[in-house]
Amino acid sequence: MIDVVLSQACMAKLWRELRKAGSNEIGGVLAGEALGNGHFLVLDLSVQRDGSFANFSRSSTSHDRFMQHFFKRTGHNYERFNYLGEWHSHPSFPAWPSSTDFLQMQGLAEDPDQQANFLALLVVKLSRDGKIEGTAHAFRRGRPPIQAGLSASNAEALCKPVSGWRHLLKSTLLWRDEPARVSK
Repeated sequence: MIDVVLSQACMAKLWRELRKAGSNEIGGVLAGEALGNGHFLVLDLSVQRDGSFANFSRSSTSHDRFMQHFFKRTGHNYERFNYLGEWHSHPSFPAWPSSTDFLQMQGLAEDPDQQANFLALLVVKLSRDGKIEGTAHAFRRGRPPIQAGLSASNAEALCKPVSGWRHLLKSTLLWRDEPARVSK
């Protein structure tokens, strides 16, 4: 099983950006840390704000720069800190990948230049009461995608399956602790 954990800073950033975007889709890339045993901590994420009501297409240039800065900040330790995948919002639709999302991410995973063991896709939105909802899926070369675990970095925010998708957080103000680091 693959588990994706969003850091407190990423949850706060997502919440702010989703509020600003309103009914327009936004997205970007995920940069994170391998914690071991299939657990990955999202430390930062880029944001591209030019989506529309029902569409988001990632532009590579700014996200490539974002990842270069991330690699520099983390000492180019690619085994521990690396690109985890993509994220985008579905403000007017369920926080579940569309068929187009599944096809595009599988295409990225199948790319011969792709060296990662898997790529994550997070689809998020704000619920009517202002809470972040989301799902995570993992895409692997030559294999069908799987739903991954998704949680925030406090024990209260662990996601539970609800009607085929997962919910995050009661409030962005509840975060307290980063998850324990797994020794390598």
